Amino acid sequence: MKTILITGSNRGIGFEIAKQCAQKNMHVIISGRDDNKLQQALRQLGKENVNADTLLMDVSDAGSIQKAAANFSKLNIRLDVLVNNAGIGIKGDTSLSSDDEHILTGSLLTNSYGPLRVTKAFLPFMQSPGRIIMISSGGGAMSDEPGGWWPAYCVSKTLLNAITRQLAYELMDKNIAVNAVCPGWVRTDMGGKNANRPVEKGAETPVWLAAEAPQKLSGKFLRDKREIEW
Repeated sequence: MKTILITGSNRGIGFEIAKQCAQKNMHVIISGRDDNKLQQALRQLGKENVNADTLLMDVSDAGSIQKAAANFSKLNIRLDVLVNNAGIGIKGDTSLSSDDEHILTGSLLTNSYGPLRVTKAFLPFMQSPGRIIMISSGGGAMSDEPGGWWPAYCVSKTLLNAITRQLAYELMDKNIAVNAVCPGWVRTDMGGKNANRPVEKGAETPVWLAAEAPQKLSGKFLRDKREIEW
């Protein structure tokens, strides 16, 4: 049985990834920064006959990440898949040239440094072969024209994509695949009700990567199970 840890999984795409992976008989660990919300998510999964465990962790806080890793080490289990899903969009993110700098630094802290720090903290527990999945965005693709939306968020996802490529190269010898995924515009609390994709579609590619995708896809940026340009 594979063990998968998913950050930011008390709701949205992360919650859906957890549900679908549990239905594929994986040992699922959901993670978030609010224990009450984690317990609510756990109860919701239970109503759908899905079993999971929880791990409290705030990916924007280096100390919280280290504490979570220490708590995980006590479980004496190995990780097959790590999904760095936790991410934020900050209110007022409209212009790199005029916004207060905290919008960019806050976006980078959670969306870029967070996944890297989590990866480094949990890498000692990873199986070989294993897989690390970064939930990114088409907004971070350098191949696309800027869209004029959430520029700090998009920059943070561009950095996350660069981190993904470097980690894929560094972890090749350990047989740990690293991928970035664009889930598309998904109807979640972050995506909003006007988004054109259901949450199930947003979770589809990460679940596929976790369950069955070949290791040779490491270092690729994917959407709908297909490679896309960085």
